[in-house]
Amino acid sequence: MEVTIDQKSGYCFGVEFAIQMAEEEMEESGKLYCLGDIVHNSMEVKRLREKGLVVIDKEDLKDLRDCKVLIRAHGEPPETYKTAIENNIELIDASCPVVLKLQNRVKNAYDKSEEQKGQLVIYGKPGHAEVIGLTGQTGDDCIIVSSIDDLVKVDFNRPVTLYSQTTKSTKGFYELKAEIEKRIDAAQGEDMHKESFNANDSICRQVSNREPQMVKFSSENDVIVFVSGKKSSNGKALYNVCLKNNPRSYFVENEDEIDLNWIEVGDKVGISGATSTPMWLMEQVKEYIENQFSVVN
Repeated sequence: MEVTIDQKSGYCFGVEFAIQMAEEEMEESGKLYCLGDIVHNSMEVKRLREKGLVVIDKEDLKDLRDCKVLIRAHGEPPETYKTAIENNIELIDASCPVVLKLQNRVKNAYDKSEEQKGQLVIYGKPGHAEVIGLTGQTGDDCIIVSSIDDLVKVDFNRPVTLYSQTTKSTKGFYELKAEIEKRIDAAQGEDMHKESFNANDSICRQVSNREPQMVKFSSENDVIVFVSGKKSSNGKALYNVCLKNNPRSYFVENEDEIDLNWIEVGDKVGISGATSTPMWLMEQVKEYIENQFSVVN
């Protein structure tokens, strides 16, 4: 039996940077507040909690004074920064640079859209931390769509500007774009989307490029054990890519969830993960499988 970890899986640079900042701060002070789970992986959150990371929510933030709070890679809306100033909170801002750039683009696009009496549409998951940060740039005056069904919220007789959450599916974005074009043309006349529609592919390529890698990796192995937190949108999306390509793909949060009946002696087993899955956890899963089947390296 051969057990291999996909070396192109694991943390994206934004998550890696946020965790590094948190660990460096905790080494100095021993304790650090974090606004929301630093990463959508309960195993990593538990590890960092044991080092002194205290996860808080927006309501907790209002009650804090004179302390340090980490902003995770997903970014935050403007009101978070306002609260921090009012409460003398020092923010350790680990917002991903890709997300910060997108927030700025959304703010500028919203201001322009207002002048044109248009609508700003964000392709994303409602309630997701990054999406909350993006909608905050518009004063929550935008339309969130997660599928073509949600386009009923859009008035196609008015100009439309489209952006995407950085971790959404590229395929999903372009399907949505094509549907919006069709509906604008149906409402306003042929080819009117060229004047009334501005689509911006703001998906992070470090994330989207993992989809073809998942196809390749799942084809090279008999069994895929996909390791991810259950809260991870990116994890669910990448796992579904594996499952579509290899029906012997299984989603686990850790080694305790592995059913050894999934694996046969002689199988090539591939271990992969989301952009929020730490490499140490994938290595732990690999070691568990090897020990159960007495694999000698």
